[in-house]
Amino acid sequence: MNTKNGTGKRRWKIGAAILVGVLVAGGGAAALTAPSWAGDTAFAAEPSLRPALSGQIAKDIRFSATPVKDATGVNPADAPVVTSENASISSVELRAEGGESAVDGQLSGDKRTWTAIERLVFNTAYTFNITLTDSTGHQVQEQRSFHTVKPANEADGRIYPLDGADMGIGQPIEINFSEPVINKDAVEKAVKVTSSSGQDGAFYWISDTKARYRPQEFWKPNSSITVEMNLFGVDFGNSMIGNADITSTFTTHNKRVAIVDNTTKTMKIYLDGKYVRSFPVTLGTKEWPSLEGYQVVMEQYARTEFRAETIGLDKDDDFYYKPVMVNNASRLTNGGVFVHEALPAAQPVLGKTNVSHGCIGMSPEGAQYFYDTFGPGDLVKVENTNHGPMFVWDGYGGWNMSWDEWTSNFIQPLTD
Repeated sequence: MNTKNGTGKRRWKIGAAILVGVLVAGGGAAALTAPSWAGDTAFAAEPSLRPALSGQIAKDIRFSATPVKDATGVNPADAPVVTSENASISSVELRAEGGESAVDGQLSGDKRTWTAIERLVFNTAYTFNITLTDSTGHQVQEQRSFHTVKPANEADGRIYPLDGADMGIGQPIEINFSEPVINKDAVEKAVKVTSSSGQDGAFYWISDTKARYRPQEFWKPNSSITVEMNLFGVDFGNSMIGNADITSTFTTHNKRVAIVDNTTKTMKIYLDGKYVRSFPVTLGTKEWPSLEGYQVVMEQYARTEFRAETIGLDKDDDFYYKPVMVNNASRLTNGGVFVHEALPAAQPVLGKTNVSHGCIGMSPEGAQYFYDTFGPGDLVKVENTNHGPMFVWDGYGGWNMSWDEWTSNFIQPLTD
């Protein structure tokens, strides 16, 4: 809303000129100066000057506005506020540069406080036009501008699993942030996770830009899990501000677990807790051992290329191998461990000897069955290799940690 009064505005200019003369000559009280996020006093006329404005004497008019005049880097989640003292607020118009309409606001019952009730926009210049009326009916008008957070200081987060995904019961929630998070408590409080199974969970910070969330036990089968990530306006630290709110929901299917036993060199398949099938396997050698514990299927390829360079080997290494295509590959770690169809040369030793670089090699029939039956979020548990457990950061190894370890996690904040 905006009220114009030309006569009042001319009188205000005259009064201001007289006030300046008094301040210079007599060293009178000046307007207050405030830090960038505090309100500021815009006008404080001395009572002795009131007769110049009117035949009646009114109290000093004071008002403050937040953000302050010419402020930059303003958090768009912080609602602008105008507060008046000894005068009523006749109108406040807050408008974005080039905007077609003013920002919605609410005026208090006593007409002394105006508060924006509409979200501001990032990287935008805004201008206040404020009109105040004192008890004599005279009006004071003021204009001031500010600018919200620029793109260089915006931050966001990406949620996995994606919205609408169907996952196995071992799938943790992973959030990857575009900027390092220093204020981890604030970010955690901005993320709400609810499940149809009623399971509570907790975050574990892999790094300053990656956090995972899981319940104490595996997700219940056939559950619906919703992640509400309300990061808009959240201070990440280092002057980085969250710029969006995102809601994502995924579901879990039935319980699918493969138990791989190094002692017997077999994989046993259990669906919903019931034994279904068994297949011979080969695991990692003593130089490249398979790690014990729970591992989670991350992604799958009907056919993909394995290269020794991806696991840190070059042509001079004894364990180097030439690029090779493999079938029905299901990734278990970031470091390159898969369940896959063993190469033809390895298939005769399935169930007898370990010859892989840490992968779980299977027969063509077994690898096809695993590929068709299991998917992202489903579980593989490796036993009796005497190595491990799998690292929490190498894939989804967090299920091998106790609940106390998971909930006591702390990442040292970055320093300048």
